[in-house]
Amino acid sequence: MKAAAIGHGTFTLERRYPVSRAKVFAAWASAEAKAPWFIGPEGWSCVRRELDFTEGGTEVLVGRFASGRETRYTARFHAIEPDSRLVFVYDMHLNEVHHSVSLATVELATVGAQTLLTFTEQVAFLDGTQAEEGTAARERGTALHLERLAMSFGYS
Repeated sequence: MKAAAIGHGTFTLERRYPVSRAKVFAAWASAEAKAPWFIGPEGWSCVRRELDFTEGGTEVLVGRFASGRETRYTARFHAIEPDSRLVFVYDMHLNEVHHSVSLATVELATVGAQTLLTFTEQVAFLDGTQAEEGTAARERGTALHLERLAMSFGYS
């Protein structure tokens, strides 16, 4: 059986939050802080959440839709600089099929009284997902996470 072609994509999102870099960074640093904003879309429920927020540590988030479809996100942190940046690699599985591998960076900068968050992702789709379609969907999902992050600070 021939392996599916790999689709490649890259995107960058920027968001400004009217809180300190320390507060934005803290929202990534514990399972409890991430739970309100790092979730699946409508109809998705969390089955398992684990986070070891250390360099070399891992994060696991498993969820399920009412249809029974399951998602599994598994990340490993490669660089953590408090209040400044994160670098991590993550795998996404859909119903136990290895969907994608991504390198993601989160950079935080102070701009006036706000924090500028820059999120960049480079993704390889392993299951035959077309690069353009897959990257657009991943970017939309990440944008929703960042909107929920704003709401977790009391802003929208």
